[in-house]
Amino acid sequence: MTLTEKDSQYLWHPYTQHKTAQAPIAISRGEGALLWDENGKEYIDAIASWWVNPFGHSNKFIADAIYKQLTTLEHVLFGGFTHEPAIKVAEKLIEILPKNQQKIFFSDNGSTAVEVAIKVALQYFFNKNERRTTIIAFENAFHGDTFAAMAASGISFYTQAFQGMFIDVVRIPVPVKGKEEESFDALKNVIENHNCAGFIFEPLVQGAAGMVMYEPEALAKLIQICSENKVLTIADEVMTGFGKTGKTFAMDYVSEQPDMICLSKALTGGTIPMAITTFTQEVFDAFYDDDINKALFHGHTFTANPTGCAAALASIDLLETDEMQANIERINASHLNFQKKIEKHSKVIIARTLGVIFAVEIKSDSEESYYGSMRTKLYNFFIDKGVVLRPVGNIVYILPPYIMTDEQLGKVYQTIEEAIEMV
Repeated sequence: MTLTEKDSQYLWHPYTQHKTAQAPIAISRGEGALLWDENGKEYIDAIASWWVNPFGHSNKFIADAIYKQLTTLEHVLFGGFTHEPAIKVAEKLIEILPKNQQKIFFSDNGSTAVEVAIKVALQYFFNKNERRTTIIAFENAFHGDTFAAMAASGISFYTQAFQGMFIDVVRIPVPVKGKEEESFDALKNVIENHNCAGFIFEPLVQGAAGMVMYEPEALAKLIQICSENKVLTIADEVMTGFGKTGKTFAMDYVSEQPDMICLSKALTGGTIPMAITTFTQEVFDAFYDDDINKALFHGHTFTANPTGCAAALASIDLLETDEMQANIERINASHLNFQKKIEKHSKVIIARTLGVIFAVEIKSDSEESYYGSMRTKLYNFFIDKGVVLRPVGNIVYILPPYIMTDEQLGKVYQTIEEAIEMV
């Protein structure tokens, strides 16, 4: 029995309608930007396996750090205890994060990093004896699958089965070029008419919406409006963090800084699940009290797992090398050249690039749904060609490992061009 056959017998996959979906591809190994399936077919991983492997698969530097930690201290409870790897991660992040971030809270994945931030925003005002129950979010946002994170997400098919069960969330338009004032006015109106605790956003790039991009100046204005009205701000950098936008964090482009930042995905180089939510000292101080009920009662069994911390430290070390920074610049330049070429195509609506992120929107005769027929046709075409890309409707994006070669990038671009001709 093949791995794929065994899979169908036992496993339930994410975001999958098993009755209609094709059987999953069984991957047997990976190295660098490449994956191989159980039949030996080679694939270029052009999306870094859901944006988590910036340094490639089977990275020896990270693997060695994990092994060393496993043979020293693999795990210890974080309730009432601490350890050097967690402290080192905190010290390193405080050094490279926006300067107002002063406290580090560990959790398990991007959704829980967001869950923690939203809970903190709501409890912050509860602890101050203020009733603020509304969270502000962008239209078509995606912040995760846990309940508060789902509530903040605006892509309906992720959440429609749970309508009526969520915390109060009000949406505003994304301040894309030409619609900045509409977004600013909407934010002011929401704050005026609701008891708003926080505003959560994906800084500069909405990932699951199809890599929708907007300018730092617009985000700075939205944060400023929130600050003036004492609404806490949450930057969800789960996707954008650790070099994706060309800077270490997307917020490094923005003049105003948030009260909280959510991190995961590339945090450990795609090796061990781990997430972090960071806070200003002011936010932390609202929970620092003689009253035990004002504490943040949130935690996970594997909070601050030492092995995950070792992977995170190794990943950050790799990111900061001259070689990796040069790779990010090289991929960005390559994307920009491809953008200039492809945006002239008669079947292309628009192409956009930020850092190592590239997206192209393809013309369609009908309105394309997230998992519509064009998306399926494109996805199957890419897989057949040995390229891992996951289109969002009629939008194809690339978010490659930073170690991807020019030759591999060239094949990805060529395959996208062929796909555009095919649809």
